[in-house]
Amino acid sequence: MLLCAQYILPITSEPFQKGAVLVRDNVIRDIGTAEMLKLRYPDEEVVDFGQAAIMPGLVDLHTHLENSVMRGIVHDVPYTTWVTSMLEKSAKMDVSDWYDSAILGGLEALSSGITCVADITATGAACTATQKLGMRSVIYREVGAMDKRRVDYAMRIAENDIMHWREEVDGDRITIGVAPAAMYACHPSMFSKVSEFARRENVPVAMHVAGNREEYNFIKYGSSPFSVHTMDQKRGFVEIPPWLPTGTTPVRYALNWGAFESDNVLAIHCVHVDDKDVQKLKEYDVAVAVCPRCNAQLGMGVAPINEFMRAGLRLGMGTDSPAATDSTDMLTEMRIGMLVQRAVNVGEFLDSATMLEMATIGGARALKLDDKIGSLEIGKLADIIAVDLSGSHQTPTTDPVSAVVNTCSGADILMTMVNGTALYEKNKWNVGVEVARNIARIIEIRGKLRL
Repeated sequence: MLLCAQYILPITSEPFQKGAVLVRDNVIRDIGTAEMLKLRYPDEEVVDFGQAAIMPGLVDLHTHLENSVMRGIVHDVPYTTWVTSMLEKSAKMDVSDWYDSAILGGLEALSSGITCVADITATGAACTATQKLGMRSVIYREVGAMDKRRVDYAMRIAENDIMHWREEVDGDRITIGVAPAAMYACHPSMFSKVSEFARRENVPVAMHVAGNREEYNFIKYGSSPFSVHTMDQKRGFVEIPPWLPTGTTPVRYALNWGAFESDNVLAIHCVHVDDKDVQKLKEYDVAVAVCPRCNAQLGMGVAPINEFMRAGLRLGMGTDSPAATDSTDMLTEMRIGMLVQRAVNVGEFLDSATMLEMATIGGARALKLDDKIGSLEIGKLADIIAVDLSGSHQTPTTDPVSAVVNTCSGADILMTMVNGTALYEKNKWNVGVEVARNIARIIEIRGKLRL
């Protein structure tokens, strides 16, 4: 199959016009001008997207697909109020609700050009959903226990789930990992246990780190909305005393407990970090996922992207929970992230090409999948999208990269292909679920959540 368009954005090389990409057996076999490839492969089926850009699929480096049904339920509140409200709403969800919610999130991801998601889940719904939908994913099983005496038990349950999930999915498309729960919900020994397991079983690790000021104050000073006098009823039985101030930053606290000792660690948010924290992340080759919209929406702060890039960290971008941002849209994420950085870092101008790299090859590098996805290169897997650039807000297009980042949203996606299969074409699905049934279930679940 020859995929043709006015623009080809390979990401790791310069964009060019009137191009084509040859896809055979789930792999990119050739790339060049449409005229040349049509002559070279005269018998190939040709799909021409016209005034559009063909580019690698977007890599969403952090999300919680199973929370998709809760979008819009809790609005205009800061992080601590939001997370407490989400816990209350979650209590009303059952197993089938989580699955249908994750399906909804996966469908929205595909329709907005996301071909690979890195998802943290305690229920496993995202694992089942991405397998069913044909998406690429890294699914991290969340594990937490505040009481030291419950850490080993929690880890055993998590390990059993991980082994089971591995058997249930296509291992070429889906990777299973592990994620310690939020620092305010974990005994510190959990980080050591997670690292030991990750090294033993060669699984990736993801963890929320320094995402908000309340967590920072909780770790360093022992006082915040997460301190025990306000959270003890929500966290269940814990040892006494359950928490003492550490006098250090969340990054160095995690480091002290061996959280970064395994080979493939992803730190999410990293908003409240200092220069030494960034140095330690680089020293341990920890990748970073920034989530600009969620951080802005919940008043969490602004991650120092320029410092991360100067340090040479593997860096990508995530949409985080749809319950916070109300959409799983990486194109919008790029634009808002870029504008926020420009506004708060006068004199350090972040450009469109950098944002597009973060959302594609950057995310792939962070997941250590850049040998397979993240750019249009011969031999890489055919995770490819087509983005419409024919709208009046995009014409005439003099710079396709700038047009994609500055003017596009998920609504401009014409096609999303994973592993050589077009799972989404404008208003048309080729997935292993009944979309109409899923929408009906979502309406039912949302009615329950509003009670």
